[in-house]
Amino acid sequence: MFIKKRILVISPHPDDETLGLGGSVAKFVKEGSEVFVLTVSGHLPPLYSQKAYKTTVNEAKKAYKVLGVEKSKFLRIPATMVKDEPIHELNEKITSVIKSYKPNIVFIPFFDRHIDHRVVFESSLVATRPVGIGKNIEMVAAYETISETHWNAPYIEPNFSPNLVIDVSNYLSKKIEALKCYESQISFDEGPRSIKAISALAQFRGSQSGFEFGEAFYVIRMTL
Repeated sequence: MFIKKRILVISPHPDDETLGLGGSVAKFVKEGSEVFVLTVSGHLPPLYSQKAYKTTVNEAKKAYKVLGVEKSKFLRIPATMVKDEPIHELNEKITSVIKSYKPNIVFIPFFDRHIDHRVVFESSLVATRPVGIGKNIEMVAAYETISETHWNAPYIEPNFSPNLVIDVSNYLSKKIEALKCYESQISFDEGPRSIKAISALAQFRGSQSGFEFGEAFYVIRMTL
């Protein structure tokens, strides 16, 4: 299903695309698909400096090169402030990319405690609804977002129950290589977004489906 397709990955921040489905992206490209990454927000003022933004964008571009991504766009909305963007404007910004790129498959972030992830999830659902240009989308799936907000708060953390696991056994090394490009964001062994934790998660998701390593998704809509 993922061979020779036009695939759009909608990422709340630089690094979410690699954390969530970096191995799958590398696999898609290797199998002849084209991948476009749309990054909605970034490390911009008032919380971050312009220098921090340039750093993360450069890191993202290095990661894209590792994964084989040749097309990308950054919307330049300040991180943690996506909710302040008029929702109709955010919907239109995402929709305009779908209209111009015409993807067959769209991957969107699964909502979690991070407010940016939640807002991008909601707007992505609007932009990919099965009307107009959206009727040409064969599949919309949410990828597992690994957030710094994942501290296992009881009865609060959203329950991610995947119904699709992609075998990335031959591509986990590419994912790790791409993650290492995010020097300002990713640590080796501290926190849920560390390389150590991401590798363990890939092993766990793979074990659920008989693979060595896997990446998990929730398919929202699929047409055959």
